[in-house]
Amino acid sequence: MTPQLEIQIIAVIVAVACSIPGVFLVLRKMAMMSDAITHTILLGIVVAFFIVRDINSPFLIIGAAAIGLITVYLVELLNHTKLVSEDSAIGIVFPLLFSIAIIIISKYARSIHLCTDSVLLGELAFAPFNRMIVGGVDIGAKAIYSMGTILIINFVLVILFFKELKIATFDKGLATVLGFSPVLIHYGLMTSVSVTAVGAFEAVGSILVIAFMIGPPITAYLLTDDLKKMLFISGIVGAINAVLGYQFADFFDVSIAGSMATFTGITFFLIFIFAPERGIITIIKRRKYQEIDFASKTMLFHIYNHEGNINESVENGISSIYNHLNWKIDFLNKIANKLKHNHYITIEKEVFKLTDLGREYAKQSYESIIFDED
Repeated sequence: MTPQLEIQIIAVIVAVACSIPGVFLVLRKMAMMSDAITHTILLGIVVAFFIVRDINSPFLIIGAAAIGLITVYLVELLNHTKLVSEDSAIGIVFPLLFSIAIIIISKYARSIHLCTDSVLLGELAFAPFNRMIVGGVDIGAKAIYSMGTILIINFVLVILFFKELKIATFDKGLATVLGFSPVLIHYGLMTSVSVTAVGAFEAVGSILVIAFMIGPPITAYLLTDDLKKMLFISGIVGAINAVLGYQFADFFDVSIAGSMATFTGITFFLIFIFAPERGIITIIKRRKYQEIDFASKTMLFHIYNHEGNINESVENGISSIYNHLNWKIDFLNKIANKLKHNHYITIEKEVFKLTDLGREYAKQSYESIIFDED
């Protein structure tokens, strides 16, 4: 297996592994928590390292996960005081813990094999050099197996606790009534986020972990309301971004992690603009349609309301409707032409008249509005 292929496999595994807990972070409106955790886990790594003195020790993951949970706890503790908002609490806690880690590294790790750049940024191109040796046999890059294990764990946990996660995410009150513990589920999810972040930390760096954990889920959110589909689409989008980002970096000889994060952003903005239901273009078209539809019904109601009255010829005249509805003449002509095209009105001696079809449509539209209000 070539290093180029191993890098892409690692990136795809990381992207999918991060997207699974990332979906629930997005749905819980806790996207910035991933940013906080991916930075503060550095303190857990550093503290655990000084305890065990082994950069490859599994206790580093435990320490990082513990600090991740402490981060969540401190943020919620500040938020529950109602003195600061959640985003403000995150802005206070994560720089504090992250800075403590930087101070410790700069003060005590100068003569120890603990590269600050690698710890802070990671480098995906170097991941294939960290090999997994079993019985003297090289079986591939270590990151493939470590992140593959985390991916499987995340996947299994979502399958086993899908119902609990879904209910606790959308309705904490219902979860409590049904006997679930929203707090336990919440901290279980945060543990998954912490373990996933620290597992991917060394290989891809904190910035790419954040990109993979939030970018694909928020992209999938614009495409579907179905949680299962959102999880699936999120994983697919993350994998595609990883592969395209690597190909771009390889072709232009630029940063791999930077290219993958860039493609994650590009994919999001493309979906943000062109999504079938929630894209900007669709929303603009929908609002334009609603504006025209509302204006059309308003004009029909006005004509219908004055139909048969003694002043019908005056009230339903072009100049009267222009003054009563306070529309620009171009807009009035546009609505009138649309209604004529649909055979809802006719114009006789500069007076608007309803057709039978228009009269029936006006009645149905009015009844539907009244019914909806009731």
